[in-house]
Amino acid sequence: MIKALPVIASAPGSVDFSKYEAKFKALADQKRLQIMYELTQRGSVCVCDLTDVVEMTQSKLSYHLKILLEAGLIARETRGTWSYYELNHDEVNGLLSPELCCIFRKVDDRPTTGCC
Repeated sequence: MIKALPVIASAPGSVDFSKYEAKFKALADQKRLQIMYELTQRGSVCVCDLTDVVEMTQSKLSYHLKILLEAGLIARETRGTWSYYELNHDEVNGLLSPELCCIFRKVDDRPTTGCC
């Protein structure tokens, strides 16, 4: 007989993993990683110029840009009829931050300073 596990309610101050879910889903694609890399190298880039760089049609590129934008990994600025995209460095650095790394450390193994 299989014993049911008890449901544990979220404790006050628990970590909200949902904010990371979309970001990591957005990162789990080679084309989106390539787009982010190109934005890192080139800075603010017009979507019209990005199509040639990543060798995608504008509609396919727009699909990937939308996912990255919704995840907060890139930012968009509209100038006239064109959209320019750039990497959201604060958000990307946050994913690579000690704060996120600390979430997955045992409480006893966390440093006393510089960690969540």
